[in-house]
This record gives sequence, C-alpha cells and structure tokens, in this order.
Amino acid sequence: MRRLIFTAAAFGLLTGCVNKAEHEQLQNRVGELEAKIASLETAAASAPAGAPSAEMEAAAVELYKEIDGLIGAAEFDKAKTKLNELSTKYKGTKAAARASRMEREIAVIGKKVSDPEIEKWFVGGESDLSLDDGATLVVFWEVWCPHCKREVPKLQQTYDDYKGKMKVVGLTKITKSATDESVTAFIKDQGVTYPVGKETGKASSDFAVSGIPAAAIVKDGEVVWRGHPGKLNNDLIDKLIEG
Repeated sequence: MRRLIFTAAAFGLLTGCVNKAEHEQLQNRVGELEAKIASLETAAASAPAGAPSAEMEAAAVELYKEIDGLIGAAEFDKAKTKLNELSTKYKGTKAAARASRMEREIAVIGKKVSDPEIEKWFVGGESDLSLDDGATLVVFWEVWCPHCKREVPKLQQTYDDYKGKMKVVGLTKITKSATDESVTAFIKDQGVTYPVGKETGKASSDFAVSGIPAAAIVKDGEVVWRGHPGKLNNDLIDKLIEG
C-alpha cells in the first residue's frame, strides 16, 4: 500500500502532470494516507489472532442478557443450557468471560449449606440464624460499597413483609475501610432492624461470593436462589419459598 502511494506521487512528478501547488497538496495527502495506514497496522497488530468479530460480541451480549433474565426468574435449568451455549459458541467474547461469575453462582443452587460462622452480631444474635429451618434470605455486603448502601436498607421492607415466612440476615466481613463503628453507625442511620453479623469469610466462600452486594435464599438448608439482591421482588420470593 505504501509503495503504491509513493509510486503514484513520483510518477506525477516525473511526467510533469502537477504544478508546485498540486505537488504540495499531493505530499500532504500522502502524509495523511501514511498516518491512516500506520494507525490501521497498529490496530491490526494489537488485535489477538482469531479475536471475535463485533457481530459475534453483540450476539454474545444478547445471550448474556437472556441468561441474566432466566436466573432472575429462577429458571436455572434453562440458564445452565444457555450458559453452556455462551461458553462454547461464543468462546473468547467479553460476555463469555463475564459469564464465568454467573456459572460459579448458579453452581451453588441446590447446595446444602450450614449456618455461617459469626464473630460478632451488630443486630440480633445466634437465635436469629438457622438456615436449616424454613426460608432465609442471606445478604453479603460491606459498608464502603455504594451499591450495598443502596440495597441493604431496601431489604428492611422485605424483612417487614415476610416476618413469619422468611428470615433475613446481613453478613459483612469488615473489609477495606470498614470498621465496627462505621457498620454500627450505618445500621443505625438506615434503621436496619434485621439481624446483621460479621462473618469469618467461610460463608462468602460457601456461597461463591466474588462481588457485592450478593444474596442467596436458603430453604431448609438448601440454596434455592443466588444472585444480586436488586433482582429480588416479592413475586420471585413467593415462588422460591412456597414452591
């Protein structure tokens, strides 16, 4: 490509078909084309061999959204089938990479879990936690997390709505900038009255928590739902604990 550009420019000069002004314009044009070619060559060099096309990435994103909706609706068998399609048909896409977290979370469904190890209770106590008895919504959060600050207070309404039908418990590990004092202040300021405890980290591992806020619904000791607390609504909760 570069050779063709310079050949054309040289030919014009040798045949006398351009004047001085035209020659300068031609030189400027050659420089612009050279810059564009260099840019394209750099982009091509940086793109990994066999990288997914834009169309493939777009299709993978749509499938990812579909899976997310299925998980939110507790259609886990369908979600698993679609996850397998995403990881095979769209291997190498950004959406497939993101879906690895979904796969870890959905793998928890059906798992038997025991009561978390609690180092300290901020609200409530041991008598408020019994995962093998009835339904319990378990929420993992940290006080420094902005999304947690939004979702944790909302669960107070869920706690109030489901008294006698489902327990709610919040779990924190007190990480990063969090302190016992900041957690206590947040709970007080937000009017949280459902049980909140500091866990050792084992529960986070048992429930495959790699990002917060995270939630799970446990029924008689078995995980029946796992995902983001913001995706929960009363219809879904009723389906999970009454089904």
